[in-house]
Amino acid sequence: MNRELIVRTSSDAVDFAILKDGKLAELHKEEDNNDFSVGDIFIAKVRKPVTGLNAAFVNVGYEKDAFLHYHDLGPQLATMLTFIKQVSSGKLKDYSLKNFPKQKDIDKHGGIIDVIKSNQSLLVQIVKEPISTKGPRISSELSIAGRYLVMVPFSDRVSVSQKIGSKEEKDRLKRLVKSIKPKGFGVIIRTVAEGKKVAELDKDLENLLSKWTTMCKKLYKAPTPSKVLVELNRASSILRDVFNDSYTGIHVDNETLYNQIKDYVLEIAPAKESIVKQYSSSVPIYEKFGIERQIKTSFGRTASMSKGAYLVIEHTEALHVIDVNSGNRSNKAKNQEDTALEVNLLAASEIARQLRLRDMGGIIVVDFIDMVKAPHRRKLFDHLRDEMKDDRAKHKILPPSKFGLIQITRQRVRPEMNIKTTEENPNGSGKEVEAPIVLIDTINADLQKLLNGPKGKDKVTLNIHPFIAAYLTKGFPSIRTKWFLEHRKWINIQARDAYTYLEYRFKNKDGKTVY
Repeated sequence: MNRELIVRTSSDAVDFAILKDGKLAELHKEEDNNDFSVGDIFIAKVRKPVTGLNAAFVNVGYEKDAFLHYHDLGPQLATMLTFIKQVSSGKLKDYSLKNFPKQKDIDKHGGIIDVIKSNQSLLVQIVKEPISTKGPRISSELSIAGRYLVMVPFSDRVSVSQKIGSKEEKDRLKRLVKSIKPKGFGVIIRTVAEGKKVAELDKDLENLLSKWTTMCKKLYKAPTPSKVLVELNRASSILRDVFNDSYTGIHVDNETLYNQIKDYVLEIAPAKESIVKQYSSSVPIYEKFGIERQIKTSFGRTASMSKGAYLVIEHTEALHVIDVNSGNRSNKAKNQEDTALEVNLLAASEIARQLRLRDMGGIIVVDFIDMVKAPHRRKLFDHLRDEMKDDRAKHKILPPSKFGLIQITRQRVRPEMNIKTTEENPNGSGKEVEAPIVLIDTINADLQKLLNGPKGKDKVTLNIHPFIAAYLTKGFPSIRTKWFLEHRKWINIQARDAYTYLEYRFKNKDGKTVY
């Protein structure tokens, strides 16, 4: 599978699209005004602990106070508070932690008012960006992520990603990391560290220690609240988390960002430096790679799949409902059960893509087409789990309920990607209509349903606005010619001056509308 990263810049934001074999898999946006990104570390001030919630509201400089639960304080909170006090006052200038005395872990079942007080300074990290009316979710158990390792201050534990399957490899990595790990720091070994040598791991760890030292230097006389460690820019963050040997191209339309990304790739994967290319064509980069069209077809209330099947996606604040529809589907399957399985497997792949693409979080309930056979339901469940293996967000999938519903919980750390896919009607009525860019896709889907239905054997004429009629018949092969090659049926096209731009109807030989 070939992957490409497409980076588009504008005056106030940078957009990132990840393509898998040319199909849009993930979409990200980094805005200039986003001062509260996941991973950023702040020196903050406790506003007030709340006994009933066993949590505290903390001032990090956002319009709404951040939320800090007792379970997110970290076991070595007392050690960290002492460290902050000494570093902020200038009494401590050795940030290595090797000689810093550790204090007793806080009680895991304790109360918030027993360990922190109002107006107390605290180091906190953004774990969930502000969403809707809520402020950021934060943790005082800090972690600094690198390419292969994640460093955890005030800890001595070494753990390995569960996605590394080999016990021998886990043991090897643990042994290597323990030999280079500085005292006072814990380490989490990431999945991409599999097969790496000690020199690569040591270099990554040195970079993380350098970040920690730079952050600690900022604490001396730092105003509260203020940001003391900035997570990598989104481009480098994405590359750090997802980059691997399957990437065949990174295309950037901005020279400064191109140089930054090229330098970062040179650092983490020197052999892949040549795949970073600066895009300079007059055609917008998202249009050149077909991303604009895919965005319009992927973010609406309905998401089309092949052969007329489609999803209907509904959203609330914390719950998403996805309904699987087969459309007027006709295939060579022997019975309804086989058809249901085929559509459901197709839908599971598209649902896994949609969750990543829209960055949907919270509870997702999927209403698949009912299947009677238990082996089919098991096959669907296993397929959905396999399709979601590449999803970096924490998630859990429950087996189908007795009603045929599958429930998914997926971690949401950023606002959901929500893109408007409707536009003002070109006829000037003021109503919103589906974007004209996806009109041909809609006609294709309707034609598929018509030809697979009982009226598909009759003569078919497409009545449509003259501009669209010309577009469908121009060039070779034209879109109409492609229809003929796919369906083995010639579709007559009749231009209608009275039709609006987006209006069309399929009619039979008697002139009656059939679709």
